[in-house]
Amino acid sequence: MNCRVCFLPKNCRVLTVLLDCDCDVQDPEEWPLIAPLPSYGRGRERLGPRHISLIHGENLDDVVITGSNGTIDGQGRMWWELWWNRTLNHTRGHLIELVNSTNVMISNVTLRNSPFWTVHPVYCRNVVIKDLTILAPLNAPNTDGIDPDSSSDVCIEDCYIESGDDLVAIKSGWDQYGISVNKPSTNIIIQRVSGTTPTCSGVGIGSEMSGGVSGVLIRDLHVWNSASAVRIKTDVGRGGFVTNVTVANVTMERVKVPIRFSRGSDDHSDDKYDRTALPTISDVRIVDIVGVDVQRAPILEAVHGAVYEGICFRNVSLRLREEVRRRHAGWQCESVYGEAHGVFPEACEELRHNGSSSWCGLS
Repeated sequence: MNCRVCFLPKNCRVLTVLLDCDCDVQDPEEWPLIAPLPSYGRGRERLGPRHISLIHGENLDDVVITGSNGTIDGQGRMWWELWWNRTLNHTRGHLIELVNSTNVMISNVTLRNSPFWTVHPVYCRNVVIKDLTILAPLNAPNTDGIDPDSSSDVCIEDCYIESGDDLVAIKSGWDQYGISVNKPSTNIIIQRVSGTTPTCSGVGIGSEMSGGVSGVLIRDLHVWNSASAVRIKTDVGRGGFVTNVTVANVTMERVKVPIRFSRGSDDHSDDKYDRTALPTISDVRIVDIVGVDVQRAPILEAVHGAVYEGICFRNVSLRLREEVRRRHAGWQCESVYGEAHGVFPEACEELRHNGSSSWCGLS
């Protein structure tokens, strides 16, 4: 069937997807444009406005998007080719984006081939996303699975995701725009999510986290053939904070770097960002982690001048590949401080003798 942009009406109750839906878009650049999000200041990929999402809603209450295992296919390849060919004029749209909405349920549907991030609740509250299958070719650019953004009270559970980017990424705005809007992502549960992404993470926090991220529980995560299982990404100019994060019961196979704290790649909204705005990372607990056939021990690198403290690792077992064990057996840490108990391989010096073990879950 020919597909149009679906604008959800005010006080929308239920959109049920019972049949497979394909979008017959002849010219992607004729797809409607909307204003950039205030916390980004511009389109994420290109300056100015951005293309609207396939399913888009704003200022809604009591929204349910569901289907009896139906499929929505965003036919993203034409958009990916614009990106690959460097002919994209405006930021690609998401498959589903809900803005400034409350009491949202998205469940029991397969989402395929999103042009850009697949599910994007932004400035939302009380969001449940469950029993989704999200599929995109593993080389499809920036096809994140689920990206809660400046949103609170979010539960993501029982989802399977194959993606060309993070399976789940928690965000809260970009540089000075995110700092100004000041809408953190808070009280987020991510549980029983599994999948693969060859270039990115099972769960990422950031890199756009300028409004702050707090109160996050990530548990029962299963990741394979991926760049990392969990990654915190920040940069100079981001500002913001990541605090009170617990990662528990993660299993992984054939992952390059199991846990990573990384500096950004000079990726900014414009050249007006505040170069003194540094992120603060604190109270991050990573416990009960098992990895087999991994390529590296954790890499934990702080943004220069930023504070990373109160980092706890407990009960972590990582079996490195035989051929790389001698070269990359040790943890790589830089300006990251906390504790590590019961970890293999042995943790870096910065995590061995700092503080009291009680806050790290040991009496």
